[in-house]
Amino acid sequence: MEATNKSREGLVGLLLDRQAASGNAVDAKTAAAVSKETGVPTAKIYGVTTFYAMFSNEQRGANLIRMCKSAPCHVKGAKAVLRAFEKALGVACGQTTADGKFTLETCECLGICDVSPAVMINGEVFGSLTPEAVPGLLAKY
Repeated sequence: MEATNKSREGLVGLLLDRQAASGNAVDAKTAAAVSKETGVPTAKIYGVTTFYAMFSNEQRGANLIRMCKSAPCHVKGAKAVLRAFEKALGVACGQTTADGKFTLETCECLGICDVSPAVMINGEVFGSLTPEAVPGLLAKY
C-alpha cells in the first residue's frame, strides 16, 4: 500500500501517539503493530521514525531535553550550556541518565533565535540560557 501525503500525516500522528504510550520510543514491536493496523510496511514506518527528529527507536528518559545547535544558539554559547547539562546529568549528549529520568539530545532550530541559546524540555522552550542556569532548570523536573 503506497502512503499518500495525507496518509503519511495520519501515520505521523499515530506514531507520535504510540511513542508517547510506549515510553518515548517506536521500537520494533510498536512499529510491527502499527504496520499490521495500517497496512503500511514496517520499512516505511522505520523511514518515518528515522527521518523526523521527534521520533526515537530507542527508549528515552521521562524528560526529553533538546538543546538547539543552530548557528544563532552556537554563537551565543550553546556549547557551554550543553556541557553544563552533561555535567549536571552525568551523561554525554545522546544518552539517558541511569535512573531513566532524562535524555539529552541536540536538535535544529527551535524558532526562538532572539533568545538564544535555547533548550526544549518536554515541549516547553527556555531561552537566554547560561551554564549557571542549568541546575535550577533541571530542579524543576
